[in-house]
Amino acid sequence: MVHETETTHAPDEVLDRAIRFFGERVPHNAAFPEKRGEGYLLLRGQGGEEIAVHASREGERTRVRIGTLLFDHAVGRFLSTLGAGVTA
Repeated sequence: MVHETETTHAPDEVLDRAIRFFGERVPHNAAFPEKRGEGYLLLRGQGGEEIAVHASREGERTRVRIGTLLFDHAVGRFLSTLGAGVTA
């Protein structure tokens, strides 16, 4: 499923926060960085499952898109920490 939201956080801050959140705040479903580049992050977790994060600046806001097959609940929790509404 793909989850989307907008936030006032800068794209790099969103990616840094994702690394901390999925590595520390969801220990039973932890996921760790596998690849990172300009505006994207790939996390790998339990059983090799992926969390793909994309964050790009659009005006004064940052659009965040996260794709995952297994981590939907944890992704929803993470997006709620960014201080904006979440759409799936």
